[in-house]
Amino acid sequence: MNASEFRRRGKEMVDYVADYLEGIEGRPVYPDVEPGYLRPLIPTAAPQEPEAFEDIINDIEKIIMPGVTHWHSPYFFAYFPTASSYPAMLADMLCGAIGCIGFSWAASPACTELETVMMDWLGKMLQLPEAFLAGKAGEGGGVIQGSASEATLVALLAARTKVIRQLQAQSPELTQAAIMEKLVAYSSDQAHSSVERAGLIGGVKLKAIPSDGKFAMRASALQEALEQDKAAGLIPFFVVATLGTTSCCSFDNLLEVGPISELRVTHLSSKCTGKKEDMWLHIDAAYAGSAFICPEFRHLLNGVEFADSFNFNPHKWLLVNFDCSAMWVKKRTDLTGAFKLDPVYLKHSHQDSGLITDYRHWQIPLGRRFRSLKMWFVFRMYGVKGLQAYIRKGSNQLNEALLQRINSAKKIHLVPCHLRDKIVLRFAVCARTVESAHVQFAWEHIKELAGDVLRVEKE
Repeated sequence: MNASEFRRRGKEMVDYVADYLEGIEGRPVYPDVEPGYLRPLIPTAAPQEPEAFEDIINDIEKIIMPGVTHWHSPYFFAYFPTASSYPAMLADMLCGAIGCIGFSWAASPACTELETVMMDWLGKMLQLPEAFLAGKAGEGGGVIQGSASEATLVALLAARTKVIRQLQAQSPELTQAAIMEKLVAYSSDQAHSSVERAGLIGGVKLKAIPSDGKFAMRASALQEALEQDKAAGLIPFFVVATLGTTSCCSFDNLLEVGPISELRVTHLSSKCTGKKEDMWLHIDAAYAGSAFICPEFRHLLNGVEFADSFNFNPHKWLLVNFDCSAMWVKKRTDLTGAFKLDPVYLKHSHQDSGLITDYRHWQIPLGRRFRSLKMWFVFRMYGVKGLQAYIRKGSNQLNEALLQRINSAKKIHLVPCHLRDKIVLRFAVCARTVESAHVQFAWEHIKELAGDVLRVEKE
């Protein structure tokens, strides 16, 4: 394929993608296939001679699409939202074309520097404490990880390295193995399974803290576990607080848990009795974190100032296509100190200048794509106000239009209220004779009228 054909086929592919997304509602959201359906539909080996592009495109519909679960279908309500927008797709095309592997500043300066700036932009949208921003001379900063699972693992490994080095500095005779067998991390029993997996990979004990009646981790339960483990000679070193759990979107109480993680805990080891270190607090806000760009939801992030690291996924709710998991740390040396290796073939003349970042020291893999382009395109083409409007979805105008239709139809009657600057439609069950059938009828009626309002808005 030469440049001329690429131009032609590229336009065709854009049309195909646009048609797919515009018509996705008409496709079955979940595929009706059995395991192994695909193998009989394709040859057992790659072709010896080139095949036509038209044949490949045709096979997408015949072979691939029947086995696709359409995550961007309006009928997809499983797992979690996955962000998608045309600006992000265009940025991904450019990322693929540039094709740099940005493991160091020298490997592609723009790849590194745009990521640093975009993470500062996003951090400011969230009103993160200044300590998490890189700025021109900050000690913290942000990095794009592949997923929240990677972010949790990176934070745990960095915390593990930090505490081992601190204890060995205090007691040089302590071996890494002797310390490792005593390390213990903590999270709510509602935390994502990736937290438990990070403990398995990191080779440390992970204790699930029982959540309260609202499925949140509270200070009292965490404190009780800490005291028990310290009395048993274990070394608490890492806490994960979840903002927006997978099962029910519950929020751990940061304002309670945060101060406990900052308390200096005594490591009861025969080799280091009386020595004290802080526990590392990591915040996992993978899904809910996008909402914090809206001032009315920002209070849910109160207590982030106690954290050592914070993560959420713009690829879940902020219109930036997968993969783009945003992670910030207060002290970048906590990461680089854990992962830094400098073989000769990766060294460059600017690495010790103090002016640049080599992101290979912030992550598990060496290579990385130019993912910040997606953030740059989306942030600029939507603006902060556009992103906030997307998170909020409905507007006052839409709610007013829906209320007018409901009360004009005269099948049910509602009145609104104001919650700060938002118009909210109140549904109160009032009559003694109301049964579930009446509520169900009202709900179906509201859904039908809301659909009409949204169709008018879209047109």
